[in-house]
Amino acid sequence: MTLRSALPDWRGSLPWPEAGTHKHARGRLGVVSGKATQTGAARLAARAGLRIGAGLVRILCPPDAAPVIAPAIEAIMLTPFGSPEALAEAAGGMDAMVIGPAAGVNETTQAHVRALAFTGAALVVDADGLTVFEDWPEDLFEVLDRDDVLTPHEGEFKRLFPGLLDGGREAAAAAAARQAGAVVVLKGPETVIAGPDGRLAVNGNGTPWLATAGSGDVLAGMIAGLIAQRMDSFDAARAAAWMHAEAARAVGPGLIAEDLPDRLPAVLAALYGQGG
Repeated sequence: MTLRSALPDWRGSLPWPEAGTHKHARGRLGVVSGKATQTGAARLAARAGLRIGAGLVRILCPPDAAPVIAPAIEAIMLTPFGSPEALAEAAGGMDAMVIGPAAGVNETTQAHVRALAFTGAALVVDADGLTVFEDWPEDLFEVLDRDDVLTPHEGEFKRLFPGLLDGGREAAAAAAARQAGAVVVLKGPETVIAGPDGRLAVNGNGTPWLATAGSGDVLAGMIAGLIAQRMDSFDAARAAAWMHAEAARAVGPGLIAEDLPDRLPAVLAALYGQGG
């Protein structure tokens, strides 16, 4: 069944903290950064995950990136790593991981995705983490499970799932989710979210102000931040897509990706206590 309602029917499953909640109970999120000259995407994703409620957020980065990132973060933690094995060790205990934004289209990124797939964390794979498997999509699909999320725009989607878009966006996303065995978020003016179990939703509140560099990194962090709080991955993707657009609409003309995370508290406050 395709869900198109403007009313967010996932409200009842949003993860609100209770009186006795502590930061670790709110979920642990990790974000993998690119090299020293490509750290902005990871910082955007990490800030979005923190703003949407993850209790502990850590950026995992190559050693050369640590001096760049450290002065630019406060509540977000930082751990350098020097190999895929060290990345997997650093990701131990994380509930969700974002991998791909500005990661680089190279064998190292492939190795990092594979290493993270065996940590037990739910993966949100975005951007370079998708493109790097263009010629080997099955290598990606075989390490995914139903809690993982792929977040391609149409160009990235065509690289991983050639020919599927010929049948339309909804049918393509549904077929891709079955093929990958994971949730697929096909981004666009009407973002389509498909689950490997057949669930399908179309986000109807999109806005053209999101057509700006970095907005997808923010969305990846939001999805992962909700999953880290143990929200179902399909519902987390739906909720994040809707809140992402609401935050963008609140800014309007002149929006840049950096604006989005700090608009999330108002979006969340409007949803708080509304239930399902």
